[in-house]
Order: sequence, then structure tokens, then C-alpha cells
Amino acid sequence: MAEIAGIEIYPIISLLIFVLFFTIVIWRTMRISKKETAQFSNIPLDEDEKYLGNNDHNKKS
Repeated sequence: MAEIAGIEIYPIISLLIFVLFFTIVIWRTMRISKKETAQFSNIPLDEDEKYLGNNDHNKKS
């Protein structure tokens, strides 16, 4: 591969994309509000209620 002209730029571009992506992910994670965090933490519970509430096996006779 050393014989290909301009090949040395690809590892540099790959590293920049990698660093940029994870920098954005970390920045976004640090800026998330407490309200959004609470909503995300309740998603599994909300889904259970939605599915369990519609299930005929869970109805009391």
C-alpha cells in the first residue's frame, strides 16, 4: 500500500472522524437535561404498562 499515492491521508481522516464522533457523543451526553434523563429512565416501565395493560391473561376474573 505504500506505493499508492496519497494513501497516508486515510488513517488521518479516519482518526479525525473517530475523535469527532465521540467528542460529539460525550458533549451531547453531558448537556442532557435532568428532565430528559427522567423520561428515558421511565421508558421500560411505560412500555411494560402499555403491553401488560392490553394482555388478556393479566385480567382478574
